[in-house]
Amino acid sequence: MRGDDFARRTEPFRRELLAHCYRMLGSVDEAEDLVQDTYLRAWRSYDGFEGRSSVRVWLYRIATNACLTALDQRARRAIPSGLAGPTSDPSAVPSAAPSMAPDVAWLQPIPDSTDPATIVAERESLRFALIASLQCLPPRQRAVLILREVLAFPAADVAAMLDTTTAAVKSSLQRARARLDEASPHPEQQTEPTDPHARMLLDQYIAGFEHADVAALERALRTDAAIELVGTRTWFSGRVTCLRFLTGVVGSPGDWRMVPTTANGQPAAAAYRRDGDGIYRAFGLGVLTTTDTGIARILVFDGGADLLARFGLPPTPVPAPT
Repeated sequence: MRGDDFARRTEPFRRELLAHCYRMLGSVDEAEDLVQDTYLRAWRSYDGFEGRSSVRVWLYRIATNACLTALDQRARRAIPSGLAGPTSDPSAVPSAAPSMAPDVAWLQPIPDSTDPATIVAERESLRFALIASLQCLPPRQRAVLILREVLAFPAADVAAMLDTTTAAVKSSLQRARARLDEASPHPEQQTEPTDPHARMLLDQYIAGFEHADVAALERALRTDAAIELVGTRTWFSGRVTCLRFLTGVVGSPGDWRMVPTTANGQPAAAAYRRDGDGIYRAFGLGVLTTTDTGIARILVFDGGADLLARFGLPPTPVPAPT
């Protein structure tokens, strides 16, 4: 049957198309919508698919052009450090983070793949440093760089996807590389989330919150560490300033429960905060950039239960074993 044949040939590419649209858009919500749109467009035109390219190339052409059309009406997504300099006074942090900068479209975290065949391949190409840098590129340059350097499509295939010439693709790639080098001249050498040292740093971060142990957080942070409160324009630079902020956040022992996870190929912790009734409720997600010398950056996403549900986590934590 036509439907069975279509599903058999196209479904294996759904996860990688989601990752592709996410790299283009910086938003999981929008990426999921665009993947759905891609499959709808592909289904409608399937009878006319003549096999001049592979099904994978055909789907990427549809998805990339859908993303480019969407980007015509959208502002680039950002994290606080891409908008302004760091804040030196932690006491000036707004209390209602998500509502404080409604005019800004923010980057969103993406859960890691559960498919062993794609986990390792995706990690580096979904890290926040790359995703944030990609948003600084004009959309077509972004598409060319992703298709050529992340996905390793031949220049001729990319030219066909974008209805342009191979020479134009090579020129766009050169300009995109130059802009990325300017935006991030010294990319951070991150440790893998499965690395024992990265897990130790995540454990220290979790212990610091659950036990209100600022000393544990101090041991985990690099001297040049940064904390970014995504949803506000606020971020802190330097371990001393970060610790002043964290001291006011961790509260008392037992105020927080943390669950280890991963996001964007990086160690992460889902955070639950105890309310006045003693119930732990979903707060958000902290995504760590870990290096051999400590935690270099923490991106904090205050997304509540909706955000944690995307990572397969409940609105309240599972009770700890007794």
